[in-house]
Amino acid sequence: MLQEGILNPQINHLLSRVRHTNTLVIADWAFPNWKNIEVVDISLTRGIPKITDLLDLLAPNFKVGRIWQAQQFLDTNPQSVIDTYDTKFDAFKTNQPNLQVTRLDHDEFKKMVPNAIGLIRTGDPTSYGNIILESV
Repeated sequence: MLQEGILNPQINHLLSRVRHTNTLVIADWAFPNWKNIEVVDISLTRGIPKITDLLDLLAPNFKVGRIWQAQQFLDTNPQSVIDTYDTKFDAFKTNQPNLQVTRLDHDEFKKMVPNAIGLIRTGDPTSYGNIILESV
């Protein structure tokens, strides 16, 4: 029986199918539904869990080469929230020192979503906190 790390079987099943250059969306509580993408919904209530909670669990074992996020994230959140996300992104650099973080317009971000292998919906209320991770 798993006793540490990600215990959710649906998330583990989704992660085990991510391959080189596949993308995975980590979304907030209000992110739109996508018909043709597998969605694992782990939202419990507003703020639980947060996207950053999931990043903490993914960083040790999930090799990420690129992260995308909406540019609007920088315009709508206090510096402390931005710093928290940047710190979480830096944790992935242990496995991939050349990690690229790209912030683009939210409309362009949403155009990338249908190409993802799956989406994990959290309870996070952070404005534009959604991210797309690309495996290496």
